[in-house]
Amino acid sequence: MQAATHGHWFQRAWHSDVGYSFRTSPTAILAGVVALVCVFCAFFAGWVAPHNPFDLATLELGDARLPPAWEAQGSRKYLLGTDDQGRDILSALMYGARISLVVGLASVMLSLIVGVGLGLLAGFKGGWIDTALMRLCDVMLSFPAILVALLIAGVGRALFPNAHEGLAFGVLIISISLTGWVQYARTVRGSTLVERNKEYVQAARVTGVSPLRIMRRHVLPNVLGPVMVLATIQVATAIITEATLSFLGVGAPPTSPSLGTLIRVGNDYLFSGEWWITVFPGLMLVIIALSVNLLGDWLRDALNPRLR
Repeated sequence: MQAATHGHWFQRAWHSDVGYSFRTSPTAILAGVVALVCVFCAFFAGWVAPHNPFDLATLELGDARLPPAWEAQGSRKYLLGTDDQGRDILSALMYGARISLVVGLASVMLSLIVGVGLGLLAGFKGGWIDTALMRLCDVMLSFPAILVALLIAGVGRALFPNAHEGLAFGVLIISISLTGWVQYARTVRGSTLVERNKEYVQAARVTGVSPLRIMRRHVLPNVLGPVMVLATIQVATAIITEATLSFLGVGAPPTSPSLGTLIRVGNDYLFSGEWWITVFPGLMLVIIALSVNLLGDWLRDALNPRLR
């Protein structure tokens, strides 16, 4: 019964206006396919990747900095070459994309939860709460996101120099989310100011429905459209921010093949002829960010009734 319900929901979504917009947009279809392939290879890297870059016992320093080759070099085949530790670049890209996607998605989810909650509260309550939260947003917007992330990540590493990798990733997610929630709060606050004066909200108030229930059951579903578009675009921004921090040495640990870490390692060998160590991770980062941004642009147009 539940499977039939999910199938019916998918069928309705596929034949809706948004589904029709997706089916008739070659750019959205291409971006969706590319993003799906990247996500599949990232989260199923253990089955798809030719080698495991985390397994130090399988690494051979004699295979370090081998160029890309379609044919096997020695006993192994490195389609995109190897890095300075002998790790297969193709496998490292899959595992690195997983790290970048997890950090990006987790930071966006945290930013979305905080921003939507504060935006609803500011727009629905108004008064001094709205003023205080909007001034806080103004203060956060005055600091560049990369600078704030560098500061938080640097302080976290100074306080916990021998921390586990999980804690390092947690600090990285919090660093990106600290400024990411502002866009959601301002967007939801503006939409809530419009929705709170509509008749269905006034009717709910008259019937004695609590403000919290009104915000959760009535206002929130009507302000999620712009939020979903913003979240889609922010995923690409968060991935790029993570790669930037890892490139600067304050993001993912050096032992983790994050895309930013791979680019930073390859940058040391770029002018000595080993271009593949940094070019392929950079290309992977561009492909992921571009596909997600194109999906965000399509979703924005599909949810805008003026463009239909």
